[in-house]
Amino acid sequence: MQYPLLEKIGDPDLFVGREKEFRLFNKWLSNIPKQLSKSRVILARRKSGKTALVQRIFNQLWYQNSSVIPFYFSFEEKKIWYPDLAIDYYRAFASQYISFLQRKEKWVGKRLTLKQIQQYGVTNSNELFVEDVDSLRQDKESRLHDSMWKTACSAPHRFADFYDQRVLVILDEFQNITQYVYPDEKREGKPDETMAGSYHSLSESKVAPMLVTGSYVGLLMKVISKYLEAGRLKHTRMSPYLAPQEGLQAVYQYAAFYQEPITNKTAVQINELCMADPFFISCVIQSDYEGRELTTSEGVINTVHYEISTRDSEMSKTWNEYLYSTLDSINDIHAKNMLLHLTQQAHQYWTPQQLKDKLSLKLEINDIQQKLVILSEADLIDRGSSDIQFRGLTDGTLNLILRNRLEEEISGFMPNLKQEFSNKIEPKTVDEMQDKLNQLSGYFAEYQVATAFRIKQQFSLEAFFVNVVDNTELNLTIVKQRVQIQRVDGKVFEIDIVAESNCGRVVLVEVKKRLTKSSLEMVEAFLEKVDTYQQKFPDAVILPAFLSLNGFVSKAKSLCEKKGIGMASKIEHY
Repeated sequence: MQYPLLEKIGDPDLFVGREKEFRLFNKWLSNIPKQLSKSRVILARRKSGKTALVQRIFNQLWYQNSSVIPFYFSFEEKKIWYPDLAIDYYRAFASQYISFLQRKEKWVGKRLTLKQIQQYGVTNSNELFVEDVDSLRQDKESRLHDSMWKTACSAPHRFADFYDQRVLVILDEFQNITQYVYPDEKREGKPDETMAGSYHSLSESKVAPMLVTGSYVGLLMKVISKYLEAGRLKHTRMSPYLAPQEGLQAVYQYAAFYQEPITNKTAVQINELCMADPFFISCVIQSDYEGRELTTSEGVINTVHYEISTRDSEMSKTWNEYLYSTLDSINDIHAKNMLLHLTQQAHQYWTPQQLKDKLSLKLEINDIQQKLVILSEADLIDRGSSDIQFRGLTDGTLNLILRNRLEEEISGFMPNLKQEFSNKIEPKTVDEMQDKLNQLSGYFAEYQVATAFRIKQQFSLEAFFVNVVDNTELNLTIVKQRVQIQRVDGKVFEIDIVAESNCGRVVLVEVKKRLTKSSLEMVEAFLEKVDTYQQKFPDAVILPAFLSLNGFVSKAKSLCEKKGIGMASKIEHY
């Protein structure tokens, strides 16, 4: 797959999971060519993976070269002059549009100049490009800035309509358009808060529907309700948490990428304590905690606690963006008390009167209501269907941050989070953890073997497999997963695990986790991979091994024995 849009997540393989979200959006995308898809808005807090998701959607559409042309634009938290935004926006659209048609991957990030865009229009008989560039230049000279922005923001819809195409307009951090666009060239005075209204009619386009995101849900909803009318965009709530199995995959993936030693046991524990939150997992894997040691339960607990309790940790800083300004603006014990209580009782809605009675608040009902509204607009609590209903966020990460920061002030003692973490992850017996790891083997066998290789490093291959020809101890220096190699005739193979020893030997492992036994054909296909690897690296001494969680048919087993292929039907040394 190609990735013409540079994704903020970094290496594309760091993107894990989101199967539920992709099922929803793939169905929505498939209806765009039929003009059946209504514009959508994704609602989720910061660091929930919204940008990663929409950028991956862009790259998938671009790579598939389908009938939907993707356009991505992020409104930055940076002051910008009105006409500069118009030109920047139009150049971004034109560059991405042309890159899609011409299959020029690098043009997505290049941002063609207006001159280059117009020249393309002349050369390729695209009259809209020629006319738009002339219009932008003339309007800027005449200081008709409204006309410039209208030309820019309407471009995706106009092109889709004129050329009978379909365009997906992805607008990231949409709320910023009301906060950072200035009519004054020196960017003084107030920003133009009505800019979002430019999309009032465009949001109803069926040839160029919009996919809008925003990190500050309260502000974004206010903007949409005021300028787009709430019903024009279908709301999609996005959880910051992955499915449990997706979260565990993220732990393995991140640990491998950042070369951070973990064990299969601690991988499960990291995922549990981080609640399958990929950002939380990433913070723990890359933590600056001086005593970070993620191969032991104690080390995992200490590192997670550091990320929650230390104000300078990446996890804490992310939440502080939400907490500082809000708590400072209502800096009293009553507001903090309400916030902590609502967070701990997130299963039900509370009215100002109920909170006053429950917490013995010495405040008027109107004062309580006002503070609750401020907390909800800052995305720290949710509002119910009526104006007086409020509920804490069902966000375990926020709960931990708030408890660490506020509980001593409210209750008079610090929560013992380390003990709570220990109680949560420590199994009653060793067998209980072993059973849990065995249950996961069907999903994560490849990760588990690779992780066991990385943590042991020095071992004989017979510790994992039978029928091993060479039992001399290995000293592994590199363990890689899903390595692709290409044969001379162009055929590409993927080897599940490639482990290199400093003595020149290389372990190649095939992993099968099917419900049936591995067949003769599967072993033959693996031997083809081994032969291709040997041709590519003739000096390497190859030790082949085959893990089949449901065993082998007799002919497959016989071939393994004949060819010296190590065999295993379960994972040893978790």
